[in-house]
Amino acid sequence: MAFKAYISVDMEGVSGLVHRDHVGRDGKDYEFSRRLMTLEANASIEGAFDGGADEVVVNDSHGTQRNLLPEFLDPRAQVITGSPKPQSMMAGLDDSFGAVLCVGYHARAGSQGILDHTISSQAVYDIKINGDSQGEMGLNAGIAAYYGVPIVLLTGDSTATAQAVELVPEIEVATVKESLTRYAAKNLSPSASQELIRRQSKLAVERREEIAPVQYEMPVTLTLQFMFSAMADVAELVPGVQRLDPLTVSFTSSDYLEAFHCIRALILMAGAVA
Repeated sequence: MAFKAYISVDMEGVSGLVHRDHVGRDGKDYEFSRRLMTLEANASIEGAFDGGADEVVVNDSHGTQRNLLPEFLDPRAQVITGSPKPQSMMAGLDDSFGAVLCVGYHARAGSQGILDHTISSQAVYDIKINGDSQGEMGLNAGIAAYYGVPIVLLTGDSTATAQAVELVPEIEVATVKESLTRYAAKNLSPSASQELIRRQSKLAVERREEIAPVQYEMPVTLTLQFMFSAMADVAELVPGVQRLDPLTVSFTSSDYLEAFHCIRALILMAGAVA
């Protein structure tokens, strides 16, 4: 059977990028950042094929999810772009894939990584899964596990990779920059970062059978703490959503995807009252 690898690519964890000017579509350095993001994606694509992948699908997972430069992307890979889309950063993933690789990821909100946040820095203070704070990698690991697929690699800053190892001890990581503050890092050069990502992607794909999917206890409870109480005012209008305090709501389900999509929708709704 052909082996398919899935690569989810974010931007804040790319080497050299440390500021909103780098990662926002209106930022002065955004076009430069798109190129670096695409080059790190290419490094992971190359490593995945070197490690034995027969097919690679790449999902643009940052912001509007229209960032990767298609003309520079490795032509062997297929790319998913645009938003909103089901499963968001894991759009298109199903049980036909054998491994997930997360490239350019950042740390969860409030953990002092580079540009640390969880989904939305305007709306989200914290998200917990069964009582434990999780970032985007932790949320996406639940989606991957829903299909029985392990996350085998995460690349990003030192805070993000440490959080990945905490959640999945067997995971391979590529630490391309050391976070000093939220807006400062000691970075590997682009060429050194890309070679590290290529090498670690190859190793991660080769080791995929040794890395188990994350298993969250079911039924699962996702708890969302907003930045402002007005956001929770709107969220609690949704059937099944429980208001826990002025800023916090939760949703419980025996289906992880249902819980994830509910929380994702609540965050989108919060934008209306931000």
